[in-house]
Amino acid sequence: MNNKFAVRGGSGDTTVVDKTARPQDNLYLAVNSDYLDQLEIPADRSRMGSFDQIAENVEKTLMADFAAFASGEKEVPNLPNLAKAVELYKLAKDFDKRNADGAEPIQADLKKLEGLNSWNDLQGAASALAKEGFDLPFSFSVDADMKNTKVNTVYFGGPHIFLPDTTTYESPDAEKLLGVLKEQTLKLFQMAGVSEEKAAEYVDGALAYDQRLAKVVKSSEEWADYPAMYNPISLADFKSKFTSFDMGQFLAGFLGEEPEVLINTEPRYLDQVEGLLNEASFSEIKGWMLVKFINDVASSLSQEFREAAFPFSQALTGQPQLASGIKQAYRIANSTFSEVVGVYYGQTYFGAAAKEDVLGMIKRMLKVYEDRLAKNDWLSQATKDKAITKLQALILKVGYPDKIEDIYNRLQVTPAEEGGSLYSNLQAASQESIKYSLEKLHQPVDRTVWLMPGNLVNACYDPQRNDITFPAAILQAPFYSADQSRAANYGGIGAVIAHEVSHAFDNNGAQFDEFGNMKNWWTEADYKEFADRTKAEIALFDGLKFGPTTLNGKQIVSENIADQGGLTAAMTACKEEGQGLEDFYANWARVWAQKSLEAAIKMIVSVDVHAPGPLRANVQAQCQDEFYETFDVKPGDGMYLAPEDRVKIW
Repeated sequence: MNNKFAVRGGSGDTTVVDKTARPQDNLYLAVNSDYLDQLEIPADRSRMGSFDQIAENVEKTLMADFAAFASGEKEVPNLPNLAKAVELYKLAKDFDKRNADGAEPIQADLKKLEGLNSWNDLQGAASALAKEGFDLPFSFSVDADMKNTKVNTVYFGGPHIFLPDTTTYESPDAEKLLGVLKEQTLKLFQMAGVSEEKAAEYVDGALAYDQRLAKVVKSSEEWADYPAMYNPISLADFKSKFTSFDMGQFLAGFLGEEPEVLINTEPRYLDQVEGLLNEASFSEIKGWMLVKFINDVASSLSQEFREAAFPFSQALTGQPQLASGIKQAYRIANSTFSEVVGVYYGQTYFGAAAKEDVLGMIKRMLKVYEDRLAKNDWLSQATKDKAITKLQALILKVGYPDKIEDIYNRLQVTPAEEGGSLYSNLQAASQESIKYSLEKLHQPVDRTVWLMPGNLVNACYDPQRNDITFPAAILQAPFYSADQSRAANYGGIGAVIAHEVSHAFDNNGAQFDEFGNMKNWWTEADYKEFADRTKAEIALFDGLKFGPTTLNGKQIVSENIADQGGLTAAMTACKEEGQGLEDFYANWARVWAQKSLEAAIKMIVSVDVHAPGPLRANVQAQCQDEFYETFDVKPGDGMYLAPEDRVKIW
């Protein structure tokens, strides 16, 4: 590791509480150690912190509402489709029925997969299986064309593997994790009525096949390069990659047509697909599909099935206990009817005054950003003008959507008295969602669609729509509160707002124009300078230790660029308003407070495109000259980073 970065992240271990820490040595620990010392991770979670506590409080509020709706204590509001969500919740919480049904709800689908006796059987059934939501060793989706975002197109990619990431297969934990998955799956198969001999055959084939897949599908680091997904390929060239599998027959059955051009998101996988999708691999593929199926569906069956399907998740995250049945019931209703529940939450718990205040802050941050771009000292005027055009075209989505997407009108819930089970309803919802998605192929892109529901504690930027979304649930303390100082609000929600704006100019977003089209709008010299600064941001985080893990700078660079720009713009706004920066930096550190189990740290770091919160708090603060002035940080202090090593982009 480069010695000049020896104090990246501050002194000490950010995963260990230190009540004696000073902001000059470790901002994160100085601000959060008292809180973290008292913080307990609930038995049914693998981490807890500022984000998680808000999410848990939102969940408790909505769980209480759903319980009251289901019992008749509260009338279900006249909000489109909310009554369906409550009906699904009732089915999910009826464990008497779920336990009595046992494995019965999945028998027809299990037999459908077990009944595939040959390569020809699989080829003939593949398109119908895909439309019904079964996993195949490849995937298709419909989304906006990255170079013409007014129209939708077909994307092709590989499947998800069993372990969280391809790199997990190379870790010391791989053998143990796969052993847990094997034992769990054998038990689930036998509970579902599959013979011991057949179960062993399926599992052995599945594990062998997944290891082959893991060698060719993309890693999390590779997926983090968003524009690298865009590889148009003609139908003829695409089909030529499949010798054994009749891809033309599949496309005709799945899409109802053969598109002239597809977008290949995984070139390496497609180049090697013939070696994975052939008659000799049939028994392994069948086993892999069955293992995916039984592990996916177990949680929608009885409590016994839920418990039997928990060990692998437990091994991945370290979570001591399975979430309660009633919590699962709410989560199922919430995930199936996410936008509906989000609108209910927004209308009920998010005030118009808060929305106006937050919109005001967003507009303030956009003005600051525009000023910073105009005064930027490393961009040419031509690139500045384009960047400002993109900034001014940003679409703002705050709180919750004005209209609920049409898919929710199409979802239907069949109650138990009419023969519905939780499993049958979830399958029907999945199939309707697949159908709805495929129908978009010949429809114009709907830019009003929200990527996040109103009850989610998060925010996002969509480069293909050039929009930013701030769900109602994130707009509360410590991110935002009328009761905390203006400086604290800038360090919280202000930095989050500017973070999302900065995504328009991160290593991915910078390659899209104001309409969301992938298009170069930079001069050659400017883009080279941006690429050099991006490399510096990668180096700043690469190799940093966090608990038992080491960070991969490339995997997390886009989020780190957004943090850098977001914190700088929020700090600038705060300073321009004459606010003190001590509260600003303290709240910036406070929002990243978290405590995680060791297994969860390993899993999250292997797949997440964000750096761990504690290092986001410290490293970005270390790159701001104002931080040093605010806390009188000097050479020799743990947070001191030499001026030439401070990364500045936006």
